[in-house]
Amino acid sequence: DDAYREQSVGAVGEVYFSDGPAFAYHNDPDKTAKAHSPQGWATLGDIGRLDEDGYLFLTDRKGFMIISGGVNIYPQEIENLLIVHPAVADVAVIGAPDDEMGERVVAVVQPTDWADAGPALAEALTRIAREQLGGVKTPRQIDFRRSLPREPTGKLLKRLIREDYYAKDVAS
Repeated sequence: DDAYREQSVGAVGEVYFSDGPAFAYHNDPDKTAKAHSPQGWATLGDIGRLDEDGYLFLTDRKGFMIISGGVNIYPQEIENLLIVHPAVADVAVIGAPDDEMGERVVAVVQPTDWADAGPALAEALTRIAREQLGGVKTPRQIDFRRSLPREPTGKLLKRLIREDYYAKDVAS
């Protein structure tokens, strides 16, 4: 947890490791210090949970966490739900600036067929999220893009999507 206490089985928390090779961020001693606990454990920013058999399941990245109204929301859970919808080819869930809540949950969706982009699909995805994840994790906004930015390796570049929303906030 945020106080560096080990979590119980099934609880979600930041993943730390010990007894591994030492690492440091190049020319960034502050970031290196923040990646180490008082116990000497290190983290790369992954979020996960242990099951009853001791297996670790990585569920998200701490840097992607959305804090909305004081609640920590992990986008991967929302993305995992929305991506299985047959009209969704790709999805990224991010936190966008919100004057009242700090951040709001935004789903950026690449539809399988661009003709499906619009209010009907947004409403369907919102309904599914509300039914299966509850109101707090339901995207407050669903936007459509013809494609989402990815590296040649396929890694989603969420940073670029987030930057678009924060730039819009600064401009307004």
